[in-house]
Amino acid sequence: MPHYHKLGDIPPKRHIQFRKPDGNLYAEQLVSTEGFSAEYSLVYHHYPPTRIREIEEPFSVAPEIALEKNMQHRSFQGFKVKPEGDYIRSRKAVLVNDDVYIHLAAPEQWGGDHFFKNSDGHEMVFVHQGEGVLKTIYGNIPFRYGDHLIIPRGVIYRLDFSTKDNRLFIVESFGPYRFPKRYVNDAGQLLEHAPYYERDIRKPQELETHDEKGDFVVMVKKQDLVYPYHYASHPFDAIGWDGYHYPYALSIHDFEPITGRIHQPPPVHQTFDGNNFVTCAFVPRMYDYHPLAIPVPYNHSNVDSDEVLYYVDGEFMSRKHVERGQITLHPIGIPHGPHPGTVEKSLGQKETRELAVMVDTFRPLKITRAALEIEDPGYFKSWLNG
Repeated sequence: MPHYHKLGDIPPKRHIQFRKPDGNLYAEQLVSTEGFSAEYSLVYHHYPPTRIREIEEPFSVAPEIALEKNMQHRSFQGFKVKPEGDYIRSRKAVLVNDDVYIHLAAPEQWGGDHFFKNSDGHEMVFVHQGEGVLKTIYGNIPFRYGDHLIIPRGVIYRLDFSTKDNRLFIVESFGPYRFPKRYVNDAGQLLEHAPYYERDIRKPQELETHDEKGDFVVMVKKQDLVYPYHYASHPFDAIGWDGYHYPYALSIHDFEPITGRIHQPPPVHQTFDGNNFVTCAFVPRMYDYHPLAIPVPYNHSNVDSDEVLYYVDGEFMSRKHVERGQITLHPIGIPHGPHPGTVEKSLGQKETRELAVMVDTFRPLKITRAALEIEDPGYFKSWLNG
């Protein structure tokens, strides 16, 4: 979780009168998590955030499950997902369980004047291609290639793209994203051995206050339905806010790798904790420096987790024929390891330039129809020689 932050104008105390220049009160809103027991922010609006003009009939964005159970290594070509002109409809869930939905998206633009609010989950939007500005009531965050955008549940937002060829890897979590406990001290400060530091966390800036009445559409996702809500005032009408609940960005390029004399296990690559899953970042780094080190990972049996790897850039040390945007799924119960020839090829190498994002889930993932449409069906045979 990020630390305390504030933008704009706020009163000296919580829950006291805070008046506009014309004498009317600003509308205070508490945005709280886990009831009133965890992170929260206080937001001060020009107009109460409860003013709804109309609610249209919802439409479904529920994943279409093709395989409830899976016991096979699989690979999917993410860049085969076709670009679309609307962000919400471009999101294609490919792997899902009760803790997390993993999406691919190729939005050419945001696709209208509406806004989006996920009331189901917290989102990690990894920007593989594209750039623009994440806009919320908490301020603006410019984004670019390599950014993890952490957008907590309930935050109304827009992604204003300045590019057309955009590729996103989205991990929608039904619990919050947190820094791993071993990275932080009792005060919540990131420790010296953590692979990133507070300076790497990009918080909202440039608060844009829209004192506007009218008809503003917010697409609210709840229980896999999207409800078009018509607000009577602009959703970004805050004069100020403070607290701990807000979106932020962390670039994969700011993740500092942890290396050693012999091969280091995947937890050294961890970025975030989720409920029943973790995320990791594999970044360019020096190889192990023991004289007899084998740089590529050893064969490994997943006895507790499904492993999802999303390939971003570079040549991945333990895999052959890897393409940008490719996803591999190595499920609970089956060992996986380096492809034939990659062990010998790695000996004596000094560094790797790979870039990838990993998601390990501690409950099995289901496979959607959208995933099967971009699957490489022969992947499970790729460990055979010849």
